[in-house]
Amino acid sequence: MTSTTPAPASEVLSKNTPAPCWHALPVQQVLARLACDPATGLSAAEADRRRAQDGANTLPEPPRRSTLAIVVRQFKSPLIYILFVASVLAIALSHHGDAVVILLVVLANALIGAFQEGRAERSMTSLRKLSALHVRALRGGHETLIEARDLVAGDVLLLAAGDAVGADARLIESAQLQVAEAALTGESVPVSKAAAALCEDTGLADRHNMVFSGTYATAGRGRAVVVAIGAQTEVGRIAGMTENATEPKTPLEQRIDQFGRWLVAAALGLFIAVVALGLYRELPLADVLMVAISQMVSMVPEGLPVAMTIALAVGMQRMAGRGAIIRRLSAVETLGSTTVICTDKTGTLTRNEMTVSRLWLPDGLEVSVSGVGYAPEGELSAEDAATLPLLQAAALCNDAQLLPPHASHAGWTVLGDPTEGALIVLAVKAGMDLEKLARDAPREAELPFDSDTKMMATRHRCADAPHRVFIKGAPEAVLGLCSAGDRALTQAAHAAAEAMAGRALRVLAFAVVDDDRLDAGFGALAGRARLLGLVGQIDPPREEVKAAVTECRTAGIRPVMVTGDHKLTGLAIARELGIARDGDRAVDGGELERMSEADLRSDLSCIAVFARVHPAQKLRIVEALQARGEVVAMTGDGVNDAPALARADVGVAMGITGTEVAKSAAKIIITDDNFFTIVGAVEQGRVVYGNLKKVILYLFATSIDEVSLLLLALLGGYPLPLAAVQILWINIVTEGTLTVNLVMDPPNGDEMKRVPVPRNDRLVDRTMLGRVLLMSTAAVLVTFGWFVYRLHQEVPIELVRTETFTLLAMCQWFNVLNCQSATRSALALGLLKNPWLLGGLSLSMGLQALVLYAPPLNTLFYTVPLAPASLLPLAALASCVLWAEELRKLITGQLSIQHS
Repeated sequence: MTSTTPAPASEVLSKNTPAPCWHALPVQQVLARLACDPATGLSAAEADRRRAQDGANTLPEPPRRSTLAIVVRQFKSPLIYILFVASVLAIALSHHGDAVVILLVVLANALIGAFQEGRAERSMTSLRKLSALHVRALRGGHETLIEARDLVAGDVLLLAAGDAVGADARLIESAQLQVAEAALTGESVPVSKAAAALCEDTGLADRHNMVFSGTYATAGRGRAVVVAIGAQTEVGRIAGMTENATEPKTPLEQRIDQFGRWLVAAALGLFIAVVALGLYRELPLADVLMVAISQMVSMVPEGLPVAMTIALAVGMQRMAGRGAIIRRLSAVETLGSTTVICTDKTGTLTRNEMTVSRLWLPDGLEVSVSGVGYAPEGELSAEDAATLPLLQAAALCNDAQLLPPHASHAGWTVLGDPTEGALIVLAVKAGMDLEKLARDAPREAELPFDSDTKMMATRHRCADAPHRVFIKGAPEAVLGLCSAGDRALTQAAHAAAEAMAGRALRVLAFAVVDDDRLDAGFGALAGRARLLGLVGQIDPPREEVKAAVTECRTAGIRPVMVTGDHKLTGLAIARELGIARDGDRAVDGGELERMSEADLRSDLSCIAVFARVHPAQKLRIVEALQARGEVVAMTGDGVNDAPALARADVGVAMGITGTEVAKSAAKIIITDDNFFTIVGAVEQGRVVYGNLKKVILYLFATSIDEVSLLLLALLGGYPLPLAAVQILWINIVTEGTLTVNLVMDPPNGDEMKRVPVPRNDRLVDRTMLGRVLLMSTAAVLVTFGWFVYRLHQEVPIELVRTETFTLLAMCQWFNVLNCQSATRSALALGLLKNPWLLGGLSLSMGLQALVLYAPPLNTLFYTVPLAPASLLPLAALASCVLWAEELRKLITGQLSIQHS
């Protein structure tokens, strides 16, 4: 290879120069354009100059939000806007105490929300790799280990099995080099590489003379010259697509916005109505405005933003304990609303460990092999004498190594091609001593695997044959070398290979030729080889995934496989896992490209597998599902998954095998790469949403109680039954001590037996309105009735207000028990189900006692001490709220039994 003198950095291609088709250029032209000497590489000084010109080999990181921006984000809620208006009006009327209390509630909500979101970001940061990627390169004629970020265009990379590729590079030498490109193309099997130039229109997955950033070598060795770094790499371009993907609002955010707008309208309408009514009664304007502010404060559930934030944070913490890191709190609920999960196959549904599952021998015997993965555990139930030569060929015609568990890697691992690694595992399962076999039959020569011949061969010196040649390769290629004298055997082998392929097995054929040389290539072996048998392999599904898929189906969630593998392989795995059912089909990238949007959307319901798809097509699949009204979760680990992860309603990235680009695009990181963890996340999302509905029911019923009580008094010509500060106490203290604990309710156990929450589901639906009306009617009848009764007894107004205030607080204590379940009796659930709620009730009672019996609080809240004996009748009256709801549950339960 001719040496090329390095040129100054200014003469090398710059950022603004259009990139040539490197894969279409001969090696000499590539080296000339990059001013690179393949024998010595770049000098350190030249590398520094190019780095100063082109920048570091890193992807641009998205700007991190400041603490101030996170805090400001918490104020973007219609509920908060109402409270700001109420505080301004309170200040204008010189009720500074009320204004301070309202503003403290707003500030507390913002701080809690900012703290939780900040902690989520810190969790994500801790997930990133702590050590920088290092690569081997030639610098000044010497092999040097450098950080990948220091690579520049023109650097010569040295690649061997296990080496990561730090930048996009054009091969200049290759010796049986194979590269795993699953993270970029989705192809689960390593790709053989060669340095020869290709056609200009060769697709990315077929550019076998290129290696790409984010991939790694699995076998062989090679040299390559860096042609693109940073954002100019294929990884960088996909990252750019991810940045431009629009992130939709989650269903929860949409519902909270809708609920907030409704409350704004209701509060303003109520404010105007109260002012008009007060003026009609010729009451003083200041008093009328204070009553109107009280009504406005009553209408707004101040505890909702805090409760929502805490509910999502609790869900985040519970999910973290089960292996999921939440990057955005509202994504917890979105998983609970998910209707479709688009999942990658390799490494997510499968183990990413090729495994031999079946053998076929020339006498027609088929042998099953138990055990999955690289651990040599399982049985090879074969007594046929033809099995041993096949196993010997599999072990000897092989360049992989099987490594036992070690401190540097958990579990058994394969160094080299996974397909060859599976053959080594097969031999060990059969009890073969690989070291002894290598000593007894040392390798003398080899013909490396060639993509044209689809075969490889090795020659060994054996005790019974001085020159024994083992051949391994595609069945049609190997059978073509076998003796034509036994046509029946050849036909049977072809039929067996087709049957194995139909079961999604990757089939290899093995043959042997005794006393021969390899100098003349495979052509000299034609017609002389003897077939040893066929070996069928598969990347086995994870054991827990089938159960996870079944649970998803029960929960009304449809899983869809999106893979880079062949569609027949994907469909077979999908059928085994239950992802594909009768009538479902697979569509590959070419078919998808030819489908119109209308055809795609109409066929989505029966497409279970999308195969051989590229990043833009994954994005199209997600958008097509969303156009049908689906809430889409996208799981993935590769760079090629990132745009779809960002566009999906919730992106779920793998924490172990996932690339940094994929993790940055996702909202949820599964730290154990376990698909089953996603099911647990879905369940927790539904628990969170269910608990939020409980809180909204409780807060809404409390607001209706207060508003109705004040309006009835105003319309009836009675004095106000509650002071404004007493309303704030109930809204902030009584509610606050209970709502925060209500969101801690554990699962009811039936979350995964219900259908997903519809995207257009309302936070306050008809069922909830019916329960609100029943509970509020009971509470208002009790409190307003007691208020009027005591006034007619000519009891001092301070005492009447204190009793009414306490009675309303007691109603809320019973109401929170009602809200724990819409169907099950509060008496059957018991307070021990949620010890946090028991603690909240105890705290609320203690604080109510303080406001009744502590003199400083008597003055602040306009209360007077109540005789202890009077509390029992008030509690008995308040319990009517509980008995009314218990009666409803009993009646609806009986009706449900009759209908079923």
